[in-house]
Amino acid sequence: MRPADGVGPGGADWLLASGERGNPATRLDRRRRDGTTWSRGNHVRPLVHGATYFAELLAEIRALRAGDLLLFTDWRGDPDERLDGPGTEIGTVLSRAAGRGVVVKGLLWRSHLDSLQFSEAENRHLGEEIEEAGGECLLDMRVRPGGSHHQKMVVLRHPGRPGLDIAYVGGIDLCHNRNDDAAHHGDRQSLPLASAYGPHPPWHDIQLALRGPVVGDIEAVFRERWEDPAPLSRSPLTRLRELAHREDTIADSLPPQAADPAPCGTQTVQVLRTYPDRLLGGYPFAPDGERSIARAYDKALRRARTLIYLEDQYLWSPRVVAFFARELRGHPGLRLIGVIPTVPEQDGRLTGPMNLIGRINALEELRRAGGGRVALYGLENHAGTPVYVHAKVCVIDDVWASVGSDNINLRSWTHDSELSCAVYDETPDPRLPRDPGGLGDGARAFARELRLELMREHLDALDPGVPAPAGREAAGVLCDPVAAFEAFAASAAALDAWHAGGRRGPRPPGRLRRYVPPDLPAAQRLLAAPLNRLLVDPDGRPMGMRRRNVF
Repeated sequence: MRPADGVGPGGADWLLASGERGNPATRLDRRRRDGTTWSRGNHVRPLVHGATYFAELLAEIRALRAGDLLLFTDWRGDPDERLDGPGTEIGTVLSRAAGRGVVVKGLLWRSHLDSLQFSEAENRHLGEEIEEAGGECLLDMRVRPGGSHHQKMVVLRHPGRPGLDIAYVGGIDLCHNRNDDAAHHGDRQSLPLASAYGPHPPWHDIQLALRGPVVGDIEAVFRERWEDPAPLSRSPLTRLRELAHREDTIADSLPPQAADPAPCGTQTVQVLRTYPDRLLGGYPFAPDGERSIARAYDKALRRARTLIYLEDQYLWSPRVVAFFARELRGHPGLRLIGVIPTVPEQDGRLTGPMNLIGRINALEELRRAGGGRVALYGLENHAGTPVYVHAKVCVIDDVWASVGSDNINLRSWTHDSELSCAVYDETPDPRLPRDPGGLGDGARAFARELRLELMREHLDALDPGVPAPAGREAAGVLCDPVAAFEAFAASAAALDAWHAGGRRGPRPPGRLRRYVPPDLPAAQRLLAAPLNRLLVDPDGRPMGMRRRNVF
């Protein structure tokens, strides 16, 4: 049972206290005089789908004026990706901002240009366009071998107008495939995935929009990386290429960081990260790495009693799902719902089976612990095309919610750089002032509304034109974790039966399909299984490269 005194001020029992981050070198936990390792009084909104995020980001960037600050990090940046129609290409939008005097600074791990549409001579990376306009964008390769910078953030600061300050954190890159909406017809600017996803892969994703003091925390994350004095790359070939192309490799100074924006909402937010224990000299802000994302999950999961709701790109790695399995074994009333891609990202005789074996192992671990209390689903659009789930969301008991760049796999918890926000709302859910089970302080408004918004979409209960079983009153039913678990199961069963019956008659409402791992040919299993077990984690990274990365 949970402690009877609830979570304490600001969700202290759910969030990492001072020292629990495991990284005393970061400035994040020293920014506040009261010693708290989170910020209170924020206003946080989930932006579900790339189209929603891109349209808002475009409007916010266009409103910037000379002297304002635009900071961003990304795993991938495609300069021609349109935010909202022709003329809104991300490279053009950022360049115009720099041209009118906005201070534009970016860090990209690398930029993947579409070789079918661009030549390297014309568009080496997104940074070239920005730098030609007066901004600065660096290719940051300061990672462990086989790793990447996977953080996805944008910070917009307005000197003299702090009420406008805003930050965006989540799973959406500024690149192709991401600009999709709730209909899930896919981004018209697409890169190919597995053939099952078609020419324009439907894409499900989420980003947070954050206002309030947390903006200062997220800016501090950017500044720590920007001010790292280590070379952008240790590769001799990369260094030669930088010299040959006269690439910018030295970060210019940033303006001094302004005071944090004033409180403006009810959400407490803790900024969480993963950094590896970088070889040949660690990060000055994380000399032994940081695994606060993994530690935060460990702490929050220990309080789970009713429902863990996940949306995740992978859900791999038995060492990671063991944290979830531990709680499922210990609490017989706890259920887990996972929404994941039905089909691996890429076809391949080796990579596909290896990925599937990794997921199968994780699923078996969860089901050994929770049996029928564990349910995994894929998504499809109304044409029957699978939706690629790229979202990284976890909601625990409608109290603690996490959205970020991190997946439920070992890579995200130990090896790549990641950025996530854990949100605890000081406002209880107004519909249920007390949790029905009497465990703790009950549901919080942000976590519950986030889960309900996502579940209603997958049940087709957001669209008043679709006769979903619970109609527009679905939210009230879905508040109960058992009813929510059963609603997903019933919706998926109906859609599965419709497909099995030859798709005759009206299509049932909903987009959920029960996840059933495909059977793999014996030859593929024989080839993939030992590599998966001995050499490569299912996230695709050699085992020996993560020896020093422990939680």
